[in-house]
Amino acid sequence: MATIPVVQNKYEEWRLPSRGASGMISLIIGETALFSMFVLAYIFYIGKSVSGPQPAQVLDIPVFMTICLWSSSLTIWIAERAIEHNRMKQFTFFWGLTIVLGGIFLGGTALEWHRLIYHDGLTISTNLFGTTFYSLVGLHASHVVVGLIMLTAVFIFTLTGHVQQKHAYNIKTLALYWHFVDAVWVVVFTVVYILGR
Repeated sequence: MATIPVVQNKYEEWRLPSRGASGMISLIIGETALFSMFVLAYIFYIGKSVSGPQPAQVLDIPVFMTICLWSSSLTIWIAERAIEHNRMKQFTFFWGLTIVLGGIFLGGTALEWHRLIYHDGLTISTNLFGTTFYSLVGLHASHVVVGLIMLTAVFIFTLTGHVQQKHAYNIKTLALYWHFVDAVWVVVFTVVYILGR
């Protein structure tokens, strides 16, 4: 006697994707397009400045700043894992450390710009290099500022007890932005300080 398998139609209920994650991914896609235009402009104008200073004359490779920023991706990842497992003290420490590392990077950028402007005479209107350099690096720095504002707001809410394990998904969504900022620096660092010199 043959048996006929009974196929049960089990339809899983379709759910809309998270608005937060969808919004963040859409933002990252749009910002990627914007950064791509600035990077391409920088590459296009490499070596086309008719007056100095040129990149090789004034740019130092920002090794320490870069290590700090890239390390912040690790610290925020540890913070993400900590809140998922309800280790709030660990979350608070590594989230705060991420802010410190991002702040060091931003401070290093400010010192670099101060030196370039007041010591080397490179401004946004000096030549094509100055225009594209400040536009691209400044665009990235503005994203670091926005990221630090959001991270600091979360840090304050954490210290006041308003961030809990149930917010882990929202924290991961916000952390995507910071990972994006770090990933963009890989491109900016390579184009400006390695290829562009």
